[in-house]
Amino acid sequence: MEDQIGALGLVVNTLVLFNTRYMDAAVTQLRADGFDARDEDVARLSPFVRHHINMLGRCSFSLPDLLGGLRPLRDVDAVDKE
Repeated sequence: MEDQIGALGLVVNTLVLFNTRYMDAAVTQLRADGFDARDEDVARLSPFVRHHINMLGRCSFSLPDLLGGLRPLRDVDAVDKE
C-alpha cells in the first residue's frame, strides 16, 4: 500500500512539473507575441489539469530529440483535429 502511495506521489509530482513547464512556455510565448498576460491572471493558473495525460493503455517513455527540451506549443491558427 505504501508503495502505491509513493508511486502516486511520483506521478502527481511529474504531472505538475510537466504542466508547469508548458504553462510557463505558453505564457512566455503569449507575452512575446504582445498579448497582455497579466501577473494576477497567471497567478490563478493551476498545474493540476490532467485531461491530456493517458492514465490507461500504453505509455511510451522513449525521449525524442527536442530543441530546447520542450515540444513546440500549438499554433492557435491551426485546425484542431480532435
